[in-house]
Amino acid sequence: MKLGLFTAALGQMSLEQVAAWAPQAGYQTLEVAAWPVDSEHIHQAAHLEVDGFTAEDAARVRELLDSHGLTVSAVTYCGNNLHSNLAERDRIHHHLRACIDAAAALGVRYVTTFIGRDITLSVTDNLKQAEQHLPSLTAYAADRDVKLLAENCPMEGWHPDGYPANLAYSPELWDWMAGLGFGLAYDPSHLPWLGIDPLDALEHALRSGIVGHVQAKDIQIDQQARTRYGVFGKTAGRTSPTDVGWWRYRVPGRGQLDWNQIIDALYAAGYDGDVAVEHEDPVWGGTLERTLQGMQIAAHTLRPLILATTRAEELASSQPLRLVEVDDRMI
Repeated sequence: MKLGLFTAALGQMSLEQVAAWAPQAGYQTLEVAAWPVDSEHIHQAAHLEVDGFTAEDAARVRELLDSHGLTVSAVTYCGNNLHSNLAERDRIHHHLRACIDAAAALGVRYVTTFIGRDITLSVTDNLKQAEQHLPSLTAYAADRDVKLLAENCPMEGWHPDGYPANLAYSPELWDWMAGLGFGLAYDPSHLPWLGIDPLDALEHALRSGIVGHVQAKDIQIDQQARTRYGVFGKTAGRTSPTDVGWWRYRVPGRGQLDWNQIIDALYAAGYDGDVAVEHEDPVWGGTLERTLQGMQIAAHTLRPLILATTRAEELASSQPLRLVEVDDRMI
């Protein structure tokens, strides 16, 4: 098991800059964000430009990561694979296949995505849509020795009323999507606000053998505020889809999840994948400097629990962080 970081929060940095910084903070592997490079996705990270990704591109990326003692745990593009607009759905599937091709060229086992949901249809009709249209994607991946993983984020922000818009959000659906050929990218932070015990759910998924990758993000819950707003959060006065009023994501070590138990459960089950920190913490965010500090807090919390000793751990324990130049600033 290795400790990694998901690069999506570091869109202001290039892959070269992330790779130079990560091992100094104790990270051993990268979950690489690979959203499309276009104006529509300008706020999403594209640390791999997968369209037209060549063997030369793969060699360059491998050389970069090797020079910093890093590996890639997964290539990630979380689009809505059941989008109601069929032309947009086709574009999402096209880009997901490009991510699969890039992962295969790099020798990466996993591509992480969402199941998604057509919010104009019922859940029952969405299940039928998924069963009809998504196995071709998992088969495309399998033919290239890549496994498609679906993350369990509810994506309530995609639904106008804040209902789950990614049909991978509950353990019941994990068993269903495994039948379509998907594995699970497990993120415990999404479960407590849904009333799901994250450790019990993890142990179920591990027994089922569907966990391919783990994201490490924490959550902070205000029980009194939940009594005011209800489980679906604010109705009036919401400033953004994530402004629910009674819970927020935190970096590991600043929320309420028991990471000692979570990591121990992974070891007990013989999990041999990676654990990648996903940063969506509003306290340790807002600027690149604060985001990097949040990443350091997460590494400080998780690194003692993950036993593999690598160059990244040696660097983190033996010397201070060196500065990395980003946009003419030293970070």
